[in-house]
Amino acid sequence: MTDVLIVVALLLVAGAATAAVLNRDPVRQALVLSFLGLALALLFTFLQAPDVALSQLAVGSAVTPLMILLTVRKVRRRPGDSTDKGRER
Repeated sequence: MTDVLIVVALLLVAGAATAAVLNRDPVRQALVLSFLGLALALLFTFLQAPDVALSQLAVGSAVTPLMILLTVRKVRRRPGDSTDKGRER
């Protein structure tokens, strides 16, 4: 039974990683990356590495996609939308 769960988790990881690479939109990539982190956490749990699974759950599923989304939001701002309006040229 454990082997079946490991194979299913590996297939989820492979599918999520492929989907992350094939997506062109950074927002969708971040969401798929979050799903990839969840799939990896499941895989590590099935491989009896709960400490690695918890780290992966925190960093791979929450922190990294959040940083990517915040970066995309910052980069996509228009030049006229800056908060520093006192320094106009």
